Amino acid sequence: MQIEFSESERSTVGVEWELALVDASTGDLVQIAQEVLDALSTDGEEHPQITHELLLNTVELVSKVHRTVPDAIEDLQGLIGLVREVIDPLGVELMCAGTHPFAQWFDQKVTPNERYDRLLDRTQWWGRQMMIWGIHVHVGIDDRNKALPIVNGLLTYYPHLQALSASSPFWAGANTGYASNRALMFQQLPTAGLPWQFGSWANYEEYVQDLVTTGVVTDHSEVRWDIRPSPKWGTVEMRACDGLSTADEVGAVAALIHCLTDRMSGQLDDGVEPVTLQPWFVRENKWRAARYGLDAEIITAPDGSERLVSDSLRDLIVDLSPTAERLGCLAELETVDVILSKGASYQRQLRVAEANGGSLQAVVSSLTHELRDGLDRS
Repeated sequence: MQIEFSESERSTVGVEWELALVDASTGDLVQIAQEVLDALSTDGEEHPQITHELLLNTVELVSKVHRTVPDAIEDLQGLIGLVREVIDPLGVELMCAGTHPFAQWFDQKVTPNERYDRLLDRTQWWGRQMMIWGIHVHVGIDDRNKALPIVNGLLTYYPHLQALSASSPFWAGANTGYASNRALMFQQLPTAGLPWQFGSWANYEEYVQDLVTTGVVTDHSEVRWDIRPSPKWGTVEMRACDGLSTADEVGAVAALIHCLTDRMSGQLDDGVEPVTLQPWFVRENKWRAARYGLDAEIITAPDGSERLVSDSLRDLIVDLSPTAERLGCLAELETVDVILSKGASYQRQLRVAEANGGSLQAVVSSLTHELRDGLDRS
């Protein structure tokens, strides 16, 4: 099987942001995505940048292709404005986190769609529980042969991105004890989770052919790895991150991904392969970041060296600053330090619950206010 990789300009960037629709009074999820999309459609055609997702409680915002992260974030904020014009009169708010703190998965309605129907028919109970939200960041790759080495290299920084974006400590009303419950839930789907570390594009094509032959998938787009090549767009797509409640945080995480990917792309041009960890270290790092978030002690090198992920992130900000300045996202990258100081979303949610006698409605209210007002920098 040959899988064509579209031409793409190096280090262009696009961001996808999944947002939940919640009742402004109760904080519970509401199933009105189709009504929102219908209101935003033109001549019966869905808005090209505001789309449906698996569940009818969700809309997804998709930025255009941009050269800088700030431009992509500005694009997304404009789309939020369009959605709010529809939902504000209905008493509906937007919320984003890796999971909803108290909603029940069995109450959620699925978007009518042949592809979703096929997925849920196969996955049953596990598939129906995918009441989760994330952000996806695409970075343009100018040479197909770079795609898989960059995927492998980004696995080294998987725990940094997972810990920084972790925002799903609650599930169906329970405190899970995890910073990111979403990370471990999503990997239950067939072909989801950590990518295989392939050495060549031909290996990837053989893998997809095997899955198609055995009926696991119908095409490569159903390979739902946490980090994957996206042949249709000519990008590497980072899908590991939990949903984030502020545009500031989306910008910070996107800037980190943008800088790491661009640096690896340049290294490959110079004949230098990105540092890649053993698969068993990568898997352990994913679990540690999901469990402990920014308090995780992660494995940082093939020799088994370990460091606190927050310390490693602070060093990354300094290390990547020249790249960020060149890419026009230095302020966004420096916002990583603000998140480290103020707390990641999972930490803020836990603090709100504690301050309000365990009220998860208060947590939802806090998340909706953050999405409206941005990250508190005071």
